[in-house]
Amino acid sequence: MTTDLSILKLITDASLVVQIVMLMLVLASLFSWSLIMAKSGKIATTQTNVTRFEDRFWSGVSLNALYEELAQKTNRRGLERIFYDGFHEYKRAIATEPSSRLSVTDSVQRAMRVAASKEVDELEQNLAFLATVGSTSPYVGLFGTVWGIMNSFISLGQMQQATLAVVAPGIAEALIATAIGLFAAIPAVIAYNRFSDKIDRLVVSYDNFREEFTALLERHASAQRKPA
Repeated sequence: MTTDLSILKLITDASLVVQIVMLMLVLASLFSWSLIMAKSGKIATTQTNVTRFEDRFWSGVSLNALYEELAQKTNRRGLERIFYDGFHEYKRAIATEPSSRLSVTDSVQRAMRVAASKEVDELEQNLAFLATVGSTSPYVGLFGTVWGIMNSFISLGQMQQATLAVVAPGIAEALIATAIGLFAAIPAVIAYNRFSDKIDRLVVSYDNFREEFTALLERHASAQRKPA
């Protein structure tokens, strides 16, 4: 007598609780992979835009010309948004408080800080889901395994004679839940750590640009205030 121990057969023969656990883990894995692909593309695009804008900014282009160029865009991202919001606030502050250098610097820094915060918040959106999947999936899978093994031993206790062929399928189907849990958790953890590192690098780029741009605007404002 042979016992069918194929993966599909073990899943279909598993108890309802174990099947629900497997379904939850499979859905979590599918959502994780869709999020990983979307987030990977978004972060890569942001990194490319940051490099492109920095090259454009430090190429010697006029700040006013760059500002007018970005004013025509409806979807400013990354450093474009930080620069545009900062320079827009600078122009407004210079027009209303031309003699207050400290006030101009503070308002520009505040505008750029808010813009950078919004950009980082959008990049970090849904990362908590990856962290949750990565940290809880093994335990959810383990719960399915424990439940399956518990049912196997309960059934085993009701038999007068037990053999390996009788015990093996129940234990095998229970262990599949743990395997699926690890399959869902490992990519989520790797992706979360990878995305977090890339976002941290982008935050450093944003902070460095803000400081450099603020210093540039201070020199620009000082030059404008000098008597002819």
